[in-house]
Amino acid sequence: MSTTRVLVWPAVVADAACVLVFAVTGIASHDGSMVAALGRVVWPFALAAALGWVLTRAWHDPARVWPTGVLIWFMTVLGGLALRGISGQGLAWTFVLVTTLFLALTMLGWRGVVAAVRRAKGPS
Repeated sequence: MSTTRVLVWPAVVADAACVLVFAVTGIASHDGSMVAALGRVVWPFALAAALGWVLTRAWHDPARVWPTGVLIWFMTVLGGLALRGISGQGLAWTFVLVTTLFLALTMLGWRGVVAAVRRAKGPS
């Protein structure tokens, strides 16, 4: 089995965790009911991230920052915000800014850590 294949499921979980932590943090900071709001907040971004995975064919090397990570992040933010807006949820500019920055930090951050570890290990 190839090295990149081994990283597919952990990468899926990492991206899903980024979206989930984003939603939970936002709900908690606005004193929302976690159970009532979680599905409403998560689904647009989870669906957009999944679409990003499919369109980038991320399973070939899901931990690459460029182009895989950047495109998945971009599609998660843009698609998630679009779906959120279409579904009648709010799109305040501060929400857009926080969404963009938080998901960039987390979704690109874990990939940056993997890239650093790969570089430190050297060629295999």
